[in-house]
Amino acid sequence: MATFLGSESPWTGGKRSSRNIISKITHSQIAGQGFSRGTQLPEALLQERDKRAKWHGIPELLQKLHESSHPNSDLSHTHSVLKELSSLLSMEAMSFVTEDRKSAQESTFPNTYTFDLFGGVDGPLLFMSVSLVPAVNDDLVKDCLSVLYNCCICTEGVTKSLAARDDFVLFLFTLMTNKKTFLQTATLIEDILGVKKDMIQLEGIPNLSGLVQSFDQQQLANFCRILSVTISEPDVRNDDKHTLLAKNAQQKRNASPSRAEVNQVTLLNIPGFIERLCKLATRKVSEATGASNFLQELEDWYTWLDNALVLDALMQMATEEAEHSSTESSDESSMATSPLRHRLPQSMKIVHEIMYKVEVLYVLCVLLMGRQRNQVHKMLAEFRLIPGLNNLFDKLIWRKYTSSDHVVHGQNENCDCSPEISFKIQFLRLLQSFSDHHENKYLLLNSQELNELSAISLKANIPEVEALVNTDRSLVCDGKKGLLTRLLAVMKREPPDSSFRFWQARAVESFLRGATSYADQMFLLKRGLLEHILFCIIDSGCKSRDVLQSYFDLLGELMKFNIDAFKRFNKYVSTDDKFQTFMTQINSSLVDSNMLVRCIVLSLDRFESQTEDVKVVEVLSECCLLSYMARVENRLSFLFRLVNVINVQTLTQENVSCLNTSLVVLMLARRRGKLPFYLNTLREKEYAEKYPGCLLNNFHNLLRFWQRHYLNKDKDSTCLENSSCIPFDYWKETVSVLLGSDRTSLCAIASYIDEPFMELDRDLLED
Repeated sequence: MATFLGSESPWTGGKRSSRNIISKITHSQIAGQGFSRGTQLPEALLQERDKRAKWHGIPELLQKLHESSHPNSDLSHTHSVLKELSSLLSMEAMSFVTEDRKSAQESTFPNTYTFDLFGGVDGPLLFMSVSLVPAVNDDLVKDCLSVLYNCCICTEGVTKSLAARDDFVLFLFTLMTNKKTFLQTATLIEDILGVKKDMIQLEGIPNLSGLVQSFDQQQLANFCRILSVTISEPDVRNDDKHTLLAKNAQQKRNASPSRAEVNQVTLLNIPGFIERLCKLATRKVSEATGASNFLQELEDWYTWLDNALVLDALMQMATEEAEHSSTESSDESSMATSPLRHRLPQSMKIVHEIMYKVEVLYVLCVLLMGRQRNQVHKMLAEFRLIPGLNNLFDKLIWRKYTSSDHVVHGQNENCDCSPEISFKIQFLRLLQSFSDHHENKYLLLNSQELNELSAISLKANIPEVEALVNTDRSLVCDGKKGLLTRLLAVMKREPPDSSFRFWQARAVESFLRGATSYADQMFLLKRGLLEHILFCIIDSGCKSRDVLQSYFDLLGELMKFNIDAFKRFNKYVSTDDKFQTFMTQINSSLVDSNMLVRCIVLSLDRFESQTEDVKVVEVLSECCLLSYMARVENRLSFLFRLVNVINVQTLTQENVSCLNTSLVVLMLARRRGKLPFYLNTLREKEYAEKYPGCLLNNFHNLLRFWQRHYLNKDKDSTCLENSSCIPFDYWKETVSVLLGSDRTSLCAIASYIDEPFMELDRDLLED
């Protein structure tokens, strides 16, 4: 308490109590038993200072709270004190939220500051421990939670203080068994876990499996908000920006599974958990009446959401629904019995459902990207998640609007803060994770579309891919269109610079990833995807680098080794102006477009070995893109820039593809006996640019890193092999040849670096 009992403290200014308080301080110094909280100060002193300090009687109320902090106290009196405190704090909390959550200051929120200063948090904590006594009223616990939550809103220090008390955090989970206090408890836990330094271990929660199984569907959806904090790796959203050097070093330090990974396993071991999430994600909602009225209502409700006033209404609605249902409140029949649901506008019911689904889809998405991916995939397929989402697509996920100016949250289409937009992005992220390098990707199609793939393979006289043959047709989409086809349709309607385009392209690209499938490519080409991508790159005026990168990557997967795709490309890019615009887009950011460059180089190499095919010869001679890449000076120009744009210190998951693309160029050159020519040209380029040794030394270091990174026993290198159709052994062999120490070898980088420049940056990778 030294911070507010110093020599200049106003606390010692009272005439009647100054000697008393000074003697108490002196005695505490001698006895070593000082004040533990401000409410231990004499009542007279607190009353005297109250008006001048504008404490609004909070210290006295806290005194009364502490005096009755035992099981035998008059809990009705305690409750009245809590209610009074709650009203003083809730006004400030509401003010804070409606002012866009500005930084809390003492002058702005004096009641919360005073409450915290006098150790008020300990009061509600004490009474919640009393709540274990059966006689305690649920309303008392609610008010305790309300007081703590309001303090957390205005004062981050309170949230951090609560987060540091592991026993208290675990105790909060036990309160979730009570339906009447569930939402207040869940909201408080979510805030606390958001600032907690160490991730909580779910297996430490008493009877977690029983707790989760006791939740109705609505509670489980809310619980997903908490789970999202416990299963996500820190900084997962910025993962691409972390250097690979730092990530590799971290993996060496933390060889054992992370807390997030352990928590994921804990959840998967709860019986019925994934099945219930699938039911929540695919649960239907009633359709809105009238698109124009719906849009107006939706805009009004987004404004309300922005002011956070909707929180109490949602809590009230959820509580009322829980009380009216003796089974699962998720059932449409039981939810329809809630009077409040009839009073809420249709748009609010949909937003309510969307907010739940965002959390559920996020949890499923994280689990899909974890170490137990195959186990999760098997369950999602079994519980028909994809067909369920397909049935929701038109009415909920991507509804049609009568107006082209779809205003969301009062901003343009790039806004990503409304529930509606968050839901769309989370849905697209889930599709991307589901399809990426996994045979279950064909569940995104319906039976007729699977037959179409088989027919394409038969016509081209090529075998069907094994994953297609093995697909369980009872688990695929039903209806006239599969989920992938529906996604393509909305993709074409999206405005050129829409932030959705990035995620849409990523989701479609993930369907094509892995071993190149001619049938998959033709399925998408027949639906005009290539022409649409080229329109976006060349004609739409799109300026977003993220969107353009996603389209370059998708175009590369769509065209790779496909002579029909290159023929279609040449038909669309029919003028010099269009071709120059296309190449300008590629050259403006090679990090963004290098996967497409890799596709063109690989495809050209294959086509040049198929000259017995008349169709291939025709396209080779006519296609402007293949003719451009066939010129060796252009390939060398790309190689020089690819090596020059990165170094070991700046390598990330996002730009390491530039290193692999440069390796592809050199592997193909080596296979044709041209590797010495390419290396010598790089050396001449260095001297022409007047920095001899810099480029080749940099490349040498990059390849040394490549060996450490890709030859790691835990590293899955099949993606390099599948995407290039070059055996990984040839990748390893080429890197070893390039890093050879024999300076007489014409295929070793060292042969092309003059002796005075050999030691440049040699120790960059030393441990």
